[in-house]
Amino acid sequence: MTQRLHLVFGGELVDPQTNVFRDVSQLHIVGMFPDYESAFKAWKAEAQRTVDNAHMRYFIAHIHRLRDEARPASATEELGH
Repeated sequence: MTQRLHLVFGGELVDPQTNVFRDVSQLHIVGMFPDYESAFKAWKAEAQRTVDNAHMRYFIAHIHRLRDEARPASATEELGH
């Protein structure tokens, strides 16, 4: 059985129109979750908790995609972007 890990994290952005964090050292790591459903619930709770701050954003990173060495990387991943 393949494990599908998801990381939920967030922080304050420099500009709400971009995904550039103001201070990476201040990222809020919500946690690692074993499936998308539980990650989504955690993401939604944090997004709703910080809804009054337009610069605050939370994300779900699909960690299991980073671990799949057999899957070819996209051109963007190869460039490191």
